[in-house]
Amino acid sequence: MQPPSGIPRMARAPRASARHPPRPSRARIVVPGGRRSRGCRAAGLLAALTLTLLLVGCGGGSGPPPTSSNPGSGNPGSPPLVLSAMPSSLAVPAGETAAFTLGVSPASASPVTLTLLNAPAGVQLSAGAGTTAGSGQQNEVLDVAASTATGTYALTLSGSSGGATATTGLALLVEPALPASLAQLEQSTFEYFWNTTNPANGLAPDHYPGSPYASIAATGFALTAYPIGVERGWITRAQAEQRVLTTLQFLGNAPQGPAASGESGYQGFFYHFLDLNTGQRWPGSELSSIDTALLMAGVLTDESYFNQNNTSETQIRALADQLYRAVNWTWMQPAAPTISLGWLPESGYLPYNWQGYNEAMILYIEALGSPTHPVSASAWAAWTATYPNTWGSYFGRQQLGFAPLFGHQYSQAWIDFRGIQDAFMRSVGSDYFINSGLATESQRDYAIANPGQWTGYGNELWGLTACDGPGNFTLTDGSGRQRTFYGYAARGAAITGTLDDGTIAPAAALGSIVFAPAIVIPMVQAMQARYGAYILGAYGDYDAFNPSFQYSGVTPATGTVVPGVGWVDSQYLGIDQGPILLMLENYRSGLIWNVMRLNPYIGLGLERANFTGGWLAGTPALQ
Repeated sequence: MQPPSGIPRMARAPRASARHPPRPSRARIVVPGGRRSRGCRAAGLLAALTLTLLLVGCGGGSGPPPTSSNPGSGNPGSPPLVLSAMPSSLAVPAGETAAFTLGVSPASASPVTLTLLNAPAGVQLSAGAGTTAGSGQQNEVLDVAASTATGTYALTLSGSSGGATATTGLALLVEPALPASLAQLEQSTFEYFWNTTNPANGLAPDHYPGSPYASIAATGFALTAYPIGVERGWITRAQAEQRVLTTLQFLGNAPQGPAASGESGYQGFFYHFLDLNTGQRWPGSELSSIDTALLMAGVLTDESYFNQNNTSETQIRALADQLYRAVNWTWMQPAAPTISLGWLPESGYLPYNWQGYNEAMILYIEALGSPTHPVSASAWAAWTATYPNTWGSYFGRQQLGFAPLFGHQYSQAWIDFRGIQDAFMRSVGSDYFINSGLATESQRDYAIANPGQWTGYGNELWGLTACDGPGNFTLTDGSGRQRTFYGYAARGAAITGTLDDGTIAPAAALGSIVFAPAIVIPMVQAMQARYGAYILGAYGDYDAFNPSFQYSGVTPATGTVVPGVGWVDSQYLGIDQGPILLMLENYRSGLIWNVMRLNPYIGLGLERANFTGGWLAGTPALQ
C-alpha cells in the first residue's frame, strides 16, 4: 500500500532487506442481489422455460428497481400483480450463473410461475430451493451457458399467479468466460488464506512462507475470503463461522492502549503488523489508518454475510459491530478534515494525511459512515481536492491517475462503484469503475510501448503494482545498459509517474479482471502458458517475477534466478493475494459487492460523500 505520491511508506516489514512503502459438499446460499457460482445448472431446459419457483427471498442491491409493466388482472376486485427484478441488471461471465430477487406484489401472490422471454440461446432460468409462500420475494437463478455470445441483452420476465399476469425487465451483460485455469487459481488463492492464517487467533501472515508477523490488512482480506469459500463449496458455513468467530473474538479482546509495547492497537485502530502468535504490536510498526480500514472491510463483510439467526452468526454480527464502532476516526484527524496515515506511540501522528486519488477511498467511506465517530462530510471534499493534479490523458485516455494498480483495486474489491458518482465523477462524466478500466488499459499500452525495453513486455505480459522484487541492485546487462532494480516497491505507470524495473506482479492484472476482462483474461492465459511452470505454486501465483533479471552473480532478496527465465519470487503476499481472490469472485458472481451493498454503514458513507445514481438509486449500471 502506498501513500500519496512522493510520500515514503512506513517500512512494511522488519527484515534485513527492508520493504517499503477432502472438500465439503456445496453449501448454497443466495446473497441478495448477487450472481451465483456454478452448481445449480438445470440442463436441457429451454430458454423460455416456465418454472414454478419455490425459493427464499434474496434481497436486492439497494432500493427497488423499476416495477413491472403490464400488470394483469386476477379475480375482480383483487389488486393487480406487480413484479420487479432486484437488481434489474446483471453482468455474468459465459458459463456462470447469477442470482437475483423477484419481488412480488401483493405478497400473497408469491410464489409466481415465471417464464423467461427474449433470452438468447444458452440463457435460462434454473430452480433454486426453499421459498416461503406469501413472502413477496423469491430467489431466481439465471443460468448462462459457456456457448452464449457476449453482449448486452434485454430480457423479459413474465409471471402468473391466480389468473393474474405481469412482466418486468431484466438487463443482462454476458462477459467473456472465465477459463478453468483461472477458476482453479481462485480456489488455490482461497486456500492460501484458509491454510496460512493462524487458526488460534485468525491473524493472516504478511507473507508466506516465513512471516513471523501478521498483516491486519491481509487479515481483512482473509475475513472476506471465508464467505467466498462457503459459496464455492470449498468449506462449510460452519467452518467459516468458527474461523470468523475466532478472529473477531481475538480482535475484540486484544489489548488497546498508548504504550509502545504489549498492545495490539489504540483508539479502535490496529497496528499495521502484529506478532502472528501473540497479536501484539510488532516492534516499529505504526498504528495504521488504511490497514485498519482494510481490516474493517473484512469485518463488515462478515457482519452482512452471516445473517442467519443462530448463536454463532448472531455473535459474529455483534462482534463485528463492536469492532467497527470502536474505531475513533476523528481521533486520527490531527489536521481535520483529512485523516492521518497513522500514529506512533514514540512520536505521535505521522506527518502526512490521506488525500486522493489512491487506495484510501474505502478509508474515508468507512469513516463517513461510522455510527459513533464519523468524520465531517467535508472530509470527502478535502480528499478529492487534489484530483485536478492527477487528472489528464495517459496513452490517449482521460483518467484520474494512480500508478500502481492496487490503488484502483483495494476499495473496489469491496465497494461496487459501477454507475455511482461523487461530485468529481459527475463533473467529468465518468465513475471510478470506468476510470480503473481506463487505467488498466493504459498500463497494457505502456507495456506494448515498453519505453524501458524490459524483457517480455507487450500485449501478453504487463501489470505493475506494489509487490516484491529481486532486490536493490544497479547492474549492467548484456547490452551494456545500467539497470536499477528494487525489492518491495510500489511499481506503476500513470500520468502521476512511473516506477518500473521489469518486475511483473500477477495481482496487477488479475486484480483488475473486473475492469477489463477482455484484455486481462488472454494476458493471464499467455503468461501462465509461458511462465506457469515457474510462477505457479500451491497457492496460486507467486507474488512477482522479472524476466529481465538474468544475473547469476547476485543473491536476490527473495526467490531465485532461473536461467533463461529470470528472477522468480518464492513467496506470496497477503495484500496481493487478496485482490486476486476478491476480484475473481466479483467477476464471476458479484458476491462481495452485493454483500457490501447490504451494509448500512457503507451505504451511509457513500451518501455522506455525496455519491448518487446507479445501485444507490436502484438502477445498477452494466459496464
